[in-house]
Amino acid sequence: MDRLQVAAVAISVALLIGVLELVRRKKLTEEYSFVWILCALALLGLSMARGLLDRIALGLGIFYPPAALLLVVILFVFVASVSFSVVISRQRQQIDRLIEDTALLDARLRELEDAGRAPEDEIYSKSTVEDR
Repeated sequence: MDRLQVAAVAISVALLIGVLELVRRKKLTEEYSFVWILCALALLGLSMARGLLDRIALGLGIFYPPAALLLVVILFVFVASVSFSVVISRQRQQIDRLIEDTALLDARLRELEDAGRAPEDEIYSKSTVEDR
């Protein structure tokens, strides 16, 4: 193993341990950690299987195999970004729906409060008129 391969393996292991630690500390949910664990395992596999990386690189027309590893990393980051964009979009739609529901409930509550206060207001206003 050359220094570049050792560095790639170390970084892949560090990424995997970091993601697992974030899940353990409840800073990252299991749902979102799946993408990162998959990326770390794929990078670890490609880092350790130098022959596979060489064949992939030559198949893609890349003459420096670590550049193929960089291409794979960029691909994983792209997939993760799209995945998280979908999640954010879904959550934004849920937030909008919750805001609308809250506004409707608030309006309904005000209507009920106004309907409940109307007789009291009339009684109060009549008693003040009679007292005069």
